[in-house]
Amino acid sequence: MLFRDSAAAVAAECHSGALFFRLTEQFAHVHGHKPGSSEVRSWERSIPVLASALNDAGLGQVEVLLEYGLPLNSKRADAVLAGVHPKTGLPSYVIVELKQWSSAEPDDDDPSLCRIDSYARAVLNPVNQVRGYCEYLISFNGALAEHPERVNGAAYLHNATEFGVGGLFEAEQDQYGQLFIGARRSEFIDFLRMKLGPESGASAADELVSGKIGPSKQLMAVAAQEVREREQFVLLDEQQIAYRIVLNAVRRAKQADHKEVVIVTGGPGTGKSVIALSLLGELYRQGITALHATGSSSFTTTMRKVAGARKREVKDLFKYFNSFMTAERNSLDVLICDEAHRIRETSANRYTQASNRTGKAQIEELIDAARVPVFLLDEHQVVRPGEMGTVEEIKAAAAKKGLQYRVVPLDSQFRCGGSDAYLRWVVRLLGHEPGGAVTWEPDGKMQLMVADSPQELEAFLDNHRSQGYSARMSAGYCWKWTKKVPPGQALPPDVVIGEWERPWNVFGDRSIGGAPPAALWATDPAGFGQVGCVYTAQGFEYDWSGVIIGPDLVWRGDHWVTDRSASKDPVFKKSTPDADVDRLIRNTYKVLLTRGMIGTAVYSTDAETREKLRSLTGATLSVAAV
Repeated sequence: MLFRDSAAAVAAECHSGALFFRLTEQFAHVHGHKPGSSEVRSWERSIPVLASALNDAGLGQVEVLLEYGLPLNSKRADAVLAGVHPKTGLPSYVIVELKQWSSAEPDDDDPSLCRIDSYARAVLNPVNQVRGYCEYLISFNGALAEHPERVNGAAYLHNATEFGVGGLFEAEQDQYGQLFIGARRSEFIDFLRMKLGPESGASAADELVSGKIGPSKQLMAVAAQEVREREQFVLLDEQQIAYRIVLNAVRRAKQADHKEVVIVTGGPGTGKSVIALSLLGELYRQGITALHATGSSSFTTTMRKVAGARKREVKDLFKYFNSFMTAERNSLDVLICDEAHRIRETSANRYTQASNRTGKAQIEELIDAARVPVFLLDEHQVVRPGEMGTVEEIKAAAAKKGLQYRVVPLDSQFRCGGSDAYLRWVVRLLGHEPGGAVTWEPDGKMQLMVADSPQELEAFLDNHRSQGYSARMSAGYCWKWTKKVPPGQALPPDVVIGEWERPWNVFGDRSIGGAPPAALWATDPAGFGQVGCVYTAQGFEYDWSGVIIGPDLVWRGDHWVTDRSASKDPVFKKSTPDADVDRLIRNTYKVLLTRGMIGTAVYSTDAETREKLRSLTGATLSVAAV
């Protein structure tokens, strides 16, 4: 959170103007950049209104937590009010979403979405937005998980009149989502008095802040229930919008016999695969023909194994991008293309039968296969030559066919502990954004440190495994990889750094010497002890990530140098331009450095690079990093 104090103190800080200066300073410290002018303006206009309502309600001692960060997530609730329930005497919490809107109307297709003049796209109805925050907090904060009845949600549109936003009341309202407007301020005050008493809320706020943060619901662990039984994920804000847009497109396609393309784009951990699984589960339950496809053997194999463990038909929902070469046009209602940045130029390879060589681009095959093709992608995760899943490529393919398309950007991210600051540090470190590498400043969400040796790195990760955390080591593709291991023999220790030797993960789909098949390296506990590469790590996450930066990327002077001769990745051909190799190697390390949910420990085989990393992080494995 950016600020915490009693409602009376917040009102006084607002009156003096000091609050907004303090919020700006704290925002810059937490996020690594100053807040935008629109955000500061919203603070100046909305927070005094909330503080005034609380004090007029006689609730000056209620604790106000401003810009409260949701756990393991970069989303922030505008305010969380912590106090004592006037009837039970127990802790009571109200999550408040503040809006300056004076007018808004429900979306024609879906009352859970709404439209306002200042936005080109539909946005989530504030009632649904705050409900999502309530449900998410209950799922991840131990202080609330056992007491969901203590949480209430309110959206307060303090500039709105009945005439301006009356249509928004069509959205379903409940304990976690109620709508109030400025024209009926007294109703909001009455609501606050019903949920909060006049006593000090400091103790209740302490309980919330110190509540144990539950582990992220691992994508693979809940996939079976998600697809077979019911929704397991809480979708927030733009995730919910993307989900709704797809479902509305499906409904329109059925009603009007038409076709449209949906593109969902976002960085690592923005929840693309969670959206994909939520959609698949909902469509599956409705009896709508839908399939999930990726270009990742690891991801698809794991989905089939976990989600289809008991039902064959569930296993069959997960396909590869090259499975649709001969698919009948519009044979599916929906095709969900997850990890769409891995789409290739063509599905054909040397094993493809001549009769199946259509000459069509893979993007076209995927678009043709369904009435509503959905593409979820991150353009910065392209790590192989020939991968071409970009927004522009998909838009161009849709336009060529005369199809309508919608692009939904995802901004929040859930990986790396929800730390925007860490993701920005990685992006700046690798030169994906201008300005150069910057010093890491711990933000309390993500831990980052540098190891002095691979032995130290492995011991550090193993220690966390002994405490019940998941952990994996991965590395750049800088060592030869023995692909064929004779039966009965152990995996050869291909990754050799001084006296330290470890095998790559298994190559192929069979277990070797207790090590899991390649596709399960990231999710099977037996994957620890082998070194993963980008192709087995991409799309997955674990609590602690150990990353070995090999000699293909070294720091010299004031910049990175990529050495293509140090790469053993067979996808790089002599014909692959140096600029492409440089970009793909940097993308590879971006993927590897963004797999950890709690922390990342980095080791470089190069002494100068290690020294540079130490200077940027200021933390070694023996030093606390939070």
